[in-house]
Amino acid sequence: MSLKARITEDMKSAMRAKETARLGAIRLLLAAIKQREVDERIELDDTQIIAAIDKMLKQRRDSISQFEAAGRQDLADIEHFEISVLQAYMPDAASDDEIDALIAQAVAETGAAGVKDMGKVMAAVKPKLAGRADMAQVSTRIKAKLVG
Repeated sequence: MSLKARITEDMKSAMRAKETARLGAIRLLLAAIKQREVDERIELDDTQIIAAIDKMLKQRRDSISQFEAAGRQDLADIEHFEISVLQAYMPDAASDDEIDALIAQAVAETGAAGVKDMGKVMAAVKPKLAGRADMAQVSTRIKAKLVG
C-alpha cells in the first residue's frame, strides 16, 4: 500500500472514530500533498510525500519554539499533537552509528578533504537519510568530521 493510500485510509478511520484533532492533522497533510501535486502537475511518490511530511514537521517545530517563547502553551500543545500524527508516516529514524557510517562512506566516495567539500558530502548523504534524520544535525556531524 502506498503512503498516500495509507494516509487516506487513516483519514477515513479518523472520521469514523470522530477523532477531530487527528482528522484535522491528516487533512492538513493531504492538502499539502494535493497542493504540491497540482502546482507541479505530478503524482507524488512515497519519497516526495516523505519530503513534504518532513517539511511540515520542521514548520511545526519552528512554530512550537515561537509559541513557547510567546507563552502560548495551548498552541504549542496543538503543534506537538500534529507532530505525533505526522511522525507516524515517517520511516524509522536512523541510528547514530548508521548516520556516522553513511557520512564516512560519503567522505570516502567524494574524496572530501575539508569544510569546502561539505556540499559534496551533504549531497551524497541527503538522499539516504531523507526523512530518517534531522539534516541540521547531520550537517553538524559532517562539519565536525571534516574539520577534525
